[in-house]
Formats: sequence, C-alpha cells, structure tokens
Amino acid sequence: MAQYELLLPKMGESVAEATVIKWVKQPGDSIDLDDTILEIATDKVDSEVPSPVAGKLIKQLFAADEVAQVGDVIAIIETAGGNDIKTEEPIAATVVEEKPEPIPGIEQLPNETKVESTPNVSSDRFYSPLVKSIASQENISIQELDSIKGSGADGRLNKDDLLNYIGLKNEGNASFKTVIITPPIPPSQDLQNKPTPPAQASSPNKTSTTSVSGGDEIIEMDRMRKLIADHMVMSKTTSPHVTSFVEADVTNMVLWRNKVKNSFEKRENEKITFTPIFVEAVAKAIKDFPMINVSVNGTQIIKKRDINIGMAAALPSGNLIVPVIRNADQLNLVGLTKAVNDLANRARISKLKPDETQGGTFTLTNVGSFGNVMGTPIINQPQVAILAVGAIKKKPAVLETEHGDVIAIRHMMFLSLSYDHRVVDGSLGGMFVRRVADYLENWDFNREI
Repeated sequence: MAQYELLLPKMGESVAEATVIKWVKQPGDSIDLDDTILEIATDKVDSEVPSPVAGKLIKQLFAADEVAQVGDVIAIIETAGGNDIKTEEPIAATVVEEKPEPIPGIEQLPNETKVESTPNVSSDRFYSPLVKSIASQENISIQELDSIKGSGADGRLNKDDLLNYIGLKNEGNASFKTVIITPPIPPSQDLQNKPTPPAQASSPNKTSTTSVSGGDEIIEMDRMRKLIADHMVMSKTTSPHVTSFVEADVTNMVLWRNKVKNSFEKRENEKITFTPIFVEAVAKAIKDFPMINVSVNGTQIIKKRDINIGMAAALPSGNLIVPVIRNADQLNLVGLTKAVNDLANRARISKLKPDETQGGTFTLTNVGSFGNVMGTPIINQPQVAILAVGAIKKKPAVLETEHGDVIAIRHMMFLSLSYDHRVVDGSLGGMFVRRVADYLENWDFNREI
C-alpha cells in the first residue's frame, strides 16, 4: 500500500494560511476521488478540501481550530499501489501573507511585531487568526467577541463583522445591546445647527433612530458599502470622465440567441444569456484597440498584455462586486458562458475566491438588467474604461434596402462607454464603442455553437 501526502492547497495570491474548521473524514474512513476531507476557513473564504486520490484516511496532522500554512501536509491517505510516499506538486513559494486592513483611528502594530491572540479564555466559537489579531489590538475579550453577531457560515464572525463593530464602537456608541429612540426635537429649535446624536443598534451592520419627523430612519453603511463609496469618489477625483454613446441594432443577435438557447441548455446544461456575447464582442474590440486596455501610473501608461474582463454584479444586499473573467479573448462562446454563469452564481452566495475579483483590465456592466436604457458608469480604477449595455427594446427603425428605405421593428440597444480622458481621447473612445456595436450588429444568425 502507498501513502499520499495531502497538502493544504493555495487559495489565492494573498492567502498564506487557513484554519481547520472540522474534519469531514476521520482516520479509518474510506475516501473516493474528490470526496471532501475537511473544511477550512480564511478571513476571505470558507472552502472544502477535496481528495485528489481514492483510498483510506490514516492520519490527520492538524486538529480543528489549528492553523496550517499553504503547502503544509495536513493528512496522510493510504492508497493502493507501491510503498513510496506520494506528494502533491510543490506550492509556489512566493505567497504574500495577508495583513489586516488599516482601520481609521486605530494605531497599527509594526510589521515585525507578533500579535498575541485574544486573552486565554476558552470559547466554543470559531475565530480565524486575523479576527483574533484585530481583537487583540483593540483589547476585545473573548466574551465580547462571543456577543458580536456574525454573518459568515453558521454565524461565524468574519473580519468585516468585527471591523463594523469596532467602527461603531469608536463613534461613541456606549452600548450595543439596546436600540435607543431619539425623542423628537421641538420645532422651535434650529435643526440645521443641531447635529444628530449617534444612533445605537443591536447589530454592527445597521443603526437606526427616528428623525424630527418621526418617520425617517438612519442606516449606517456596512463595510462593503463604505469601500464602494470610497472607491467611487477616488475614481471620480482621479480620472476626468467622458462618456460616449452608440445605439446598436442587435436584432440578429437576439433572434439567434432565441433560436439556440433551448438546444444549448440541453447540450451544455447551461443557460446562455446575452452577457457572454457582450464579453466576446468587448474582447474582440480590445484586440482591435489595445490602448483601451491600459492603466496609468503617474506619467506612465501601462499597456496590459492580458484581457481580463470584469462583469459588475449586484448582490442581494444591494452592494456590487466585480468578478473577473481572465484571458477572455482566449475563450470561445461556450467557455465564456460557463465562466459567466459560474462567477455570477457564486457571487450571489458569497463563494468567490479572493483572486476572482482582482486583476481586471476592463469592466462591463449591464444596466439593462434593471430596465435602464443607458447609463454613465464610473471607471473601476486602475482601469481606464467601463462599458454599460442598456435594455434591449423593440423600436421602429429605418432600414436601407436595394429597393429603398423601409421602416421595420428592430431590437435596439444603447451602449455607453465611460473613459479616462487623460489617456483615452474622444476618437479612441468613440471608435472603440462603435466597434463593439459593430460586432453585435453583424452577428451571424447561422452561427454554430
């Protein structure tokens, strides 16, 4: 019998370690290929570790709640075969250790300082190393951590939950246990000169209080919304935005998709939407106009080799996330469809990996999914352009034929490109969005997929 060393897999560029949550398989259990061996957690994602071999688990090298580094041997599996120890491929050595994000108003420890964990008080609740590190810096005890509501799996407390709690606590909330209703201010007082007292709430994600009218509600932004707000303001102050518009006749594309969608779903077990078609057209246009696929560093223009297209997606919470389709120009329409569906589905259930929202070179947003005919999107820094596609509407349009002009009902759609006028001139921006529209308008109705 041979023995196989199961290594902790790499989970992203910035993830160096993970905590064992629980072992699904115990020593002596038989294991099939791709069976889940254990569940692990980082401060960004919770995930399962599958077995790359079939056999029997004979040893667990890390207990629950212990921290393992990427590349560590975490289990030994007995397999049929010779007596040699089998190991996985070596993990890349250059892994950047994740550090807590700076918190406004909180003094950060030097990089070389080793952060002690929270006070040595036992708790049945799981806390990741980063959560413990932040709690230690803020002198938050285990008992206080236990009182904070978590939004992770099984009520797990993650980094954002703790940072939201700390932020509200530092704003002067004396108690997080009781909702306090602010009494109405007499009408005779000068309301504009009276600051609204800080609201208090039982949850770190939301605070509320009545206003002078007795019906308004004050809602504290969650951490994700704060990050989005800061990023949007930074983008507008960094890049002089210009937006160009084009109206495209996408009738052939719509009719083709209606023709193939049922057979495509039966064959591929995937629904084909318009998004992969848009991504394909954008990738082709970028190859035609590569200077749209750049970023700016001071006075330097960095021309990107890869075409990594981000697709803005709205989460159930109302926040936005932009998963990235890497090397989109190298995927056919089937591959793009599967990539789009996979990223969109996992985004909705917060199962994206850290690297899947990084490295984009161009962004596509579909404002038409909300019934909007056009939009003026804000550039996703450090990119220099973002394309919005509007709702597809049936409209009367003039068609030129060999027998003269006719009016027909066509499927029409607006495209709007916002671009950084520091490096993208109106001619380049206008030609690029026009080229995307051309690829969509000239869609081959007889195309095989």
